[in-house]
Amino acid sequence: MLRLIKRQRPDWVVHWWIAKHFAPLLEMDPDIAALHYFDRNAWSDTQGLYRSFESVGQMRREQFDVAIDLQGLARSALHGWAARGAYRIGLQQNRECAALFYDERVERPTPETHAVDWCRAVLPRLGLEVDGQFEWLPERPWLNKRLTEQGFEAGLRWVVLCPGTRWPSKQWPVEYFEQLIDELAGGPVRFAVVGSEAEKVLGKRLAGRKDCVDLTGKTTLPELTEWLRASSVVVTNDSGPMHVAAAVGTPVIALFGPTNASKTGPYGARGTVLAADSTDCAACARGLSYRAEGCDCMRSIAPTTVAEAVAACE
Repeated sequence: MLRLIKRQRPDWVVHWWIAKHFAPLLEMDPDIAALHYFDRNAWSDTQGLYRSFESVGQMRREQFDVAIDLQGLARSALHGWAARGAYRIGLQQNRECAALFYDERVERPTPETHAVDWCRAVLPRLGLEVDGQFEWLPERPWLNKRLTEQGFEAGLRWVVLCPGTRWPSKQWPVEYFEQLIDELAGGPVRFAVVGSEAEKVLGKRLAGRKDCVDLTGKTTLPELTEWLRASSVVVTNDSGPMHVAAAVGTPVIALFGPTNASKTGPYGARGTVLAADSTDCAACARGLSYRAEGCDCMRSIAPTTVAEAVAACE
């Protein structure tokens, strides 16, 4: 949306309200005039509350003409309302009563409409056209040296693995990732395991395989973005890095079980979804299944099947 807005209306000044830990993705973006930070843990102490109110005060002083809420959550809708945007538009999510704070609600075009297309359905409400002629995340070539320091070598076929995910039920078993590495290893193929600090156990385990670099907890979000851009293919659970990889145009092999790929899968022509073959539990959305490993539906996706999909990306 940002690129389409600024291309058609370069005179519009865009501010972005963003979770603090995601902010590095958008810092220094030429299309954004300012970022306003939100800390989801801020309300647990007095100082955090003060920072939240201070952020709202800053947004109020901007006197926004329009506030667009693409999350559809109570906290995002409430902040848009508190910032006193003259006109508030949001997605009709039918949850957390967020829609009560909007002046205009945008329904999902169809039950299976992808989240990206749903968000872009807001643009005609602003008098703007929708097309695909834009760049999602501009390159940061100054980070190339940093990638080299972390182990990247040009001329090799890099397979980036994203074994972590916020929901344990969406996680492909780590031993399957090990089998995948063993099947693909050899020749110019190299592997890089990416993830957060919380996924370092997974990274350490996978890094014991041949030609595998462990980057879990070692990259900033901009560095992660450039690793995903520089790789030949990304193998990932349903996760944030999956969307980033799709956004930078890298071929993605996305592994889906309890979530619906038609709504939240990798967006674009270079995404391949391998979905669980269990019709009883696939796309069940059991996000609160706190198992140490993935659900049975994730186990139905065989490493050999994933290896074949990776090979097809050559």
